[in-house]
Amino acid sequence: MPDNATPSIGREGPPKMINMGQTTISAILLAAFMATTSVAADTSQQKYPDVLNAKVQPRGADIFDFDVTVSSPYDTPQRYADGFRVAGRDGTVFGERKLWHDHASEQPFTRDLYGVKIPRGIRAVVIQARDQKHGYGGKTVDVPLPGR
Repeated sequence: MPDNATPSIGREGPPKMINMGQTTISAILLAAFMATTSVAADTSQQKYPDVLNAKVQPRGADIFDFDVTVSSPYDTPQRYADGFRVAGRDGTVFGERKLWHDHASEQPFTRDLYGVKIPRGIRAVVIQARDQKHGYGGKTVDVPLPGR
């Protein structure tokens, strides 16, 4: 059997060997390597955390509670997503949650921010996450406020 042959399962009898040329095997290995390293490179070069989801509950007159899911797959103790904020579309910040440690072993992660006072005329807010090195950025989530 040639060194570069791979088994092929037939309907009857023992597996038959199909001869794959060295070029084909090299191309397959190279493609697999490139796919793996490009994913790793994207994660390590990600500049900002992304907000994946946010749930909001009204708690009283103009007071809201938020549960926010953040993804920061690059997190390490040396650099991590260190907060998120609830803001109006005009940039007015209504509430901010500080995160004091990395979440490298918990991705994505969800944290709360309760008791956010939002003026009556605001119908929706923007949730944005922060990286301790680069600041705010990444994917945001627009959240309509219930009852408004």
